[in-house]
Amino acid sequence: MSETGPSTVGSSHRENAAPRAGANGTSGREVGGRRRRADRMIVASGEFQHAVDLAAGLARSSDTVVISGPEGSGRRHIARAFHGWSPQSSGPLVEVTLAGLTEFEQGQALFGDSKSEGAIAQASGGILVLLGAESLALSLRERLADTLRGQQASADSTRPATRIVATAGAGGSDAFPGVSVKSIAVPALAQRKEDILPLAAHFLAEFASEEGVDPVGFSGDATHALLENPWVGNVRELRARVREAVRLSGTGAISVESLMLANEGDEVLSFKEAKRAFETRYVEGLLRRCSGNISRAARLAKKDRKDFYDVIRRTGVEPSQFRS
Repeated sequence: MSETGPSTVGSSHRENAAPRAGANGTSGREVGGRRRRADRMIVASGEFQHAVDLAAGLARSSDTVVISGPEGSGRRHIARAFHGWSPQSSGPLVEVTLAGLTEFEQGQALFGDSKSEGAIAQASGGILVLLGAESLALSLRERLADTLRGQQASADSTRPATRIVATAGAGGSDAFPGVSVKSIAVPALAQRKEDILPLAAHFLAEFASEEGVDPVGFSGDATHALLENPWVGNVRELRARVREAVRLSGTGAISVESLMLANEGDEVLSFKEAKRAFETRYVEGLLRRCSGNISRAARLAKKDRKDFYDVIRRTGVEPSQFRS
């Protein structure tokens, strides 16, 4: 669930397809049924449900909205769904990532120049999502606020207004001085533990499909570790760990080791032991995927066949047990 948009000129991304509500029929409600799997939202906890419900209600208004919360918590996903719930759903959805841009680059991305339109003009009649509004330069905050106030006061219908939805950390609503802003707070993943397992299952299905494998789920220890982990990186970290675990585990059950998580009190492996355990799981996963074909597994690993065979011999894995 990355919250940063694709890196393009001006760090903006334009999209016209609107998300639609749907349900997965299991634990957690799935929002965004027509979108690609990675863009769907899984809602299981009351805390996240409250944020989604608030967003759905505000989407039908004309308010400027700031979605605040820690990085990786799902703010961008709510912003994208917001577009589909709003009266602007038939208009464009334009995203601009502000972090990492200089003041000049931010101004060019938002307001354009003599050669190209800025994101505000591109999003006319739709929604402009500002990712990381707290990074917006002070000089541009007032300019953007003037633009919003001018849109509200203008009776000119030749160019439809651009609605702003922003993601931000604490204090992000200050990006629009003098403009009435409605706020939506998205809690950290650790504060909505009911979302962890449905999200993990969702990511497992997503990456298993990408890898062409059929995993059997999470082991008991892995399930416990998923619930106990603090998830400092929030949903983004959970997604990344499940992705790597699928690559390591292949069709087997996702273990606590492949998630690279550990329960409190568990014995900590030495670096050498951890490296050997990783190599073994990695080799087993590749050979399982390649039905024991060493040459194909070496190509996937981007290693010379002889070097890869040395790794196999070092781990003690027997390729023949994976051949069908």
